[in-house]
Amino acid sequence: MTIARRAAGLVAGLALGTALLAGCSAEGASTDCGIDQCTVTFDRGVEARASILGVDARLVGVDGDVVTVEVAGEQLGLTVGQQGADVGGMLVTVQSVTDDQVVVRIARP
Repeated sequence: MTIARRAAGLVAGLALGTALLAGCSAEGASTDCGIDQCTVTFDRGVEARASILGVDARLVGVDGDVVTVEVAGEQLGLTVGQQGADVGGMLVTVQSVTDDQVVVRIARP
């Protein structure tokens, strides 16, 4: 493989990675995204929101074992371990809840 081809492949990979990262933003949350899924860690006690995979997601609240999130403009209540809910063309599941954070997985089905 020539050096030019390797360089072109590297540039293309970097451009794709940059595009994926540029498509995600968060406030009061952190994201870990792949091509078709993101794990969003929302901080509790703040206005936590993220824009990932072309949709907006925010933590509305936690009441006991029910986590209320809004994804693509729709609110839903989920519990840890519950089968994912289809919202706005995304599959949403709650992975964990602590006193400080809520971890939600949002994926394209």
